[in-house]
Amino acid sequence: MPVVITGTGSALPSNIVTNDDLATIVDTSDEWIQSRTGIKQRHFKSEGQTTSTLATEAAENAMKSAGVTAADIDLIIVGTATPDLTFPSVATMVQANLGMEKGAAFDIAAACSGFIYALSVAESMMSSGKFKRALIIGSETFSDMIDKDDRTTYVLFGDGAGAVVVENMTDEEANGSGVIGTEIYSDGRYKNDLYASGGVSFNKTTGNIVMNGREVFKHATRAMSGLVTDTLEKYNITKEDIDWLVPHQANKRIIDATAKHLGLSSDKVVLTVSEHANTSAASIPLALDVAVKDGRIQKGDTIFFEAFGAGFTWASALVKF
Repeated sequence: MPVVITGTGSALPSNIVTNDDLATIVDTSDEWIQSRTGIKQRHFKSEGQTTSTLATEAAENAMKSAGVTAADIDLIIVGTATPDLTFPSVATMVQANLGMEKGAAFDIAAACSGFIYALSVAESMMSSGKFKRALIIGSETFSDMIDKDDRTTYVLFGDGAGAVVVENMTDEEANGSGVIGTEIYSDGRYKNDLYASGGVSFNKTTGNIVMNGREVFKHATRAMSGLVTDTLEKYNITKEDIDWLVPHQANKRIIDATAKHLGLSSDKVVLTVSEHANTSAASIPLALDVAVKDGRIQKGDTIFFEAFGAGFTWASALVKF
């Protein structure tokens, strides 16, 4: 049974922090940040906002887009590296906030690849018909985990959430739309190149983001190149079949390299890193919602999603919208 995206939604804190704002806190500049990352600004959460509140807002917007209510949802999966609490999961908090009293809800921790991992798991769980309609959410509040003394990471991250409603349909109902396929990978040998320095069983702290930027960039560009080739070959899709690249929004140079490998011009790449910075698992559904709402992505378009994150994890998804 095809699993079809029927609605998109997003949520961003109103607190916008520009590169010039950061330059008053750390030794950096707008030129330095933009030339290396493409980032111009990011959103930081305000008092009272958490990963679960942003996730709930994005979920509500996605349900409105899909024309459904919480009573229609029977599965929630949240990709996040910044949960409100160690437990319970963000997904169960969203479940409660929405007033959903049935089904299942859980989180996935795959860092920046979390949304695609969640989509892949949902597609597998739903294709059997066990679940009918799901919320897949990416939500992060990295502003609490970035070290003001480390300009190489402090300038990169932002807060936000994005969500999609996915629904099981018959072939006739789907009319060609649906998840074509997903690919998820990991290699734990590279943990020390990108990690959070805190954890419950390690030192009982949240910690800060620690990153070897040079190594992450090298592995990300290599992984993305192989991911494009392997995914297209596996699902018998040509580069010419791809209408849109909706990538994880971490670094414009990595995104440009992936687009080049796909043979896509810049006007076929959904790029929001300049406005949102790196929102980790939230970045792909955020970017998707932007492009759907402004009319660029239309029903029937073929979309290539890709992401690379701590772990290392990397993932792709092909979707007929």
